[in-house]
Amino acid sequence: MTIPAVSLRAVAALFLARQHLDRPRRRRLTAASLQRFAEDTGGIQLDSINVVARAHHLTVWSRFGAYDRAALERLIYRRRVLFEYWSHAACLVATAQFPAWRRAMLDYHQHHKGWSGFLKKHPRLLRLVESEIRARGPLGNSDFLAAQPGGASGWWTWKPTTHALDFLWMSGRIGVQSRQHFQKRFDVMERVLPDAVAAPALAAAAFRRWHIERSLHAMGAATETDLRLYLTFPRLAVAERRATLRAMVRDGQVAEVSVAGSRTRWYALSRDLEALAAAGRRRLASRGATLLAPFDSLLWHRERVERLFGFDYRLEVYVPAAQRAFGYYALPLLVDGQLVGRVDAKLHRRERRLELRRVRFEDWIATGTPPRATWGMVTRERAIEGLVESAASLATFTGAEAVRLGEIAPSAFRPDILRALARR
Repeated sequence: MTIPAVSLRAVAALFLARQHLDRPRRRRLTAASLQRFAEDTGGIQLDSINVVARAHHLTVWSRFGAYDRAALERLIYRRRVLFEYWSHAACLVATAQFPAWRRAMLDYHQHHKGWSGFLKKHPRLLRLVESEIRARGPLGNSDFLAAQPGGASGWWTWKPTTHALDFLWMSGRIGVQSRQHFQKRFDVMERVLPDAVAAPALAAAAFRRWHIERSLHAMGAATETDLRLYLTFPRLAVAERRATLRAMVRDGQVAEVSVAGSRTRWYALSRDLEALAAAGRRRLASRGATLLAPFDSLLWHRERVERLFGFDYRLEVYVPAAQRAFGYYALPLLVDGQLVGRVDAKLHRRERRLELRRVRFEDWIATGTPPRATWGMVTRERAIEGLVESAASLATFTGAEAVRLGEIAPSAFRPDILRALARR
């Protein structure tokens, strides 16, 4: 059988489209568009770092522009378009896909986070925490830590209570009912998602196929390593994933493809072969600019990002300050389908000021020719324009009234950036 040949450019273009970055910041936030975004990407990652805004708010802003945050919260925690679970990490995933994730929940006893000793040691704790939520819910971790029946220290004050809540959540016995100051409040799952819970869970074999299908859909085309590192939960055994992938190839659901310049086997959904071919013919893969959260799904597998775009990204939150090359919270800058630089940003809420503490453009901007998948040159002027329009939109979204500039590399870009900011 002939193996279809596709270009790196085609893979990158379809990846951007599936990540809803073909038109950054230009979509309208509705229940339908939010659901489709979460379904297409596999999830919207949550993270507590709030230097500029929470990760999920930044990720949604990158697609929908300066939307109403209260509207997003209503869609998630009142209309239940999304619910909280793990896909790559802790994420917001589409409620429409609950039957699939229900299988992961039911299997969590076998595929948990290595807490066998804890589960054996504290079975009564799990029962007590669940029964208390059923009787008094919704409750958060702080409700258990604060409660001391009779004024004495009891099971409520045990550190394992936090682990019990996490296990009950991951196994689907409780769900995240709401958040207060970003702290989860749990209720029993049948009260959080009553309609979803009523639907039958996928069978184990069907779930494995669904997991691969969703990963391939989100990436357009992928290697086996990509499949392992994109949707990282649950951690399927290598042999199990490979056997499922081979079966999907045999029955025609998945096709092996040859990617120009790569010696590795790549795979795509058979239904996506035409989309890949069309993506390779596009004059431009993306029109517009935005900054990306460090936890954006486009960046989940960073080696893949380097392979497709020539962009070597790492999060330096946990790197000692003196050793950071790009800054504490560097946001990649996407301009017309190319990752052209990164911005270490900080929001000063009291002063209503967005600080671009460190801006660094990629070295190739001097020549204008991207190092990997390319749709032509990205000029210095367009890179600067993309930075400024993205920063202005982010300032509006975060309530900042001013944008201030810190270090710039190359420094020769500074006068042009300052002039462009002044025109805003």
